[in-house]
Amino acid sequence: MGKDPSKPRGKMSSYAYFVQTCREEHKKKHPEASVNFSEFSKKCSERWKTTSVKEKGRFEDMAKQDKVRYEREMKNYIPPKGEKKRRFKDPNAPKRPPSAFFIFCGDYRSKIKGENPGLSIGNIAKKLGEMWNSSSAEVKQPYEKKAAKLKEKYDKVKFLLSFHLEQF
Repeated sequence: MGKDPSKPRGKMSSYAYFVQTCREEHKKKHPEASVNFSEFSKKCSERWKTTSVKEKGRFEDMAKQDKVRYEREMKNYIPPKGEKKRRFKDPNAPKRPPSAFFIFCGDYRSKIKGENPGLSIGNIAKKLGEMWNSSSAEVKQPYEKKAAKLKEKYDKVKFLLSFHLEQF
């Protein structure tokens, strides 16, 4: 699914109008020259810093007018119904490691279920959260160590995968 062609063009900043003006001036002076974008951007930036407040005001007025146009057009714009863009998730990517709290929950969930058979999933989670929050640092420490080891292993695998993918 691509960009919606009926969506109004975004509003431009005063600096964007300034750069556009610089580009037009450059094209008039050097119609055949190709532009090195990074050099051109640096020169525009330096020139913008030394531009007077009065001169900047002209571009700020242009930006204000464009903002009014954009807001007017957006009032009438209705985005198309349908799916939103989703990020591609690699099914072979390693699963993120559980946090110390989730490892703790894994150890205590069955105990709480056994003691309170009628408790809903949400209430079990609430009880586990209360237990974790009231636990001392000594109780939490082994879970935090285990979580740190799992995260370290995960980071290593992820790094190796990204390194491996860069080779192709």
